[in-house]
Amino acid sequence: MPNYQVLLEAAWLVKDVKSVNDAMGVAISEAGKRLNPELNYVEVNVGTTVCPACHEELDSVFMAAKTALVGLLFEMRVFDAESEEHAARIAKSVIGKALKNIPLEILDVQEIEG
Repeated sequence: MPNYQVLLEAAWLVKDVKSVNDAMGVAISEAGKRLNPELNYVEVNVGTTVCPACHEELDSVFMAAKTALVGLLFEMRVFDAESEEHAARIAKSVIGKALKNIPLEILDVQEIEG
């Protein structure tokens, strides 16, 4: 059975922050605390969004009134899945159990060699 690399996106709410950089750091830290130590193999990063006006890639963070919505990316390998859909369901289930009440969306599933 093949192995897959699955990429999920989450919307993470961070309250009482002073800057975008603080919001990104807090979001990654909070997500990491929920995932570790059981899911320390899941990579957590801040996603990017393309600006509709200038087409530049920007960090996926929206901030207003000391509250930020941070788009986080969760990447994990799923071994011996039956299909791409099966791998996506496994990743969403595993990560979703650790991140209760956090909306997750499947962004990409790629088959990996070996």
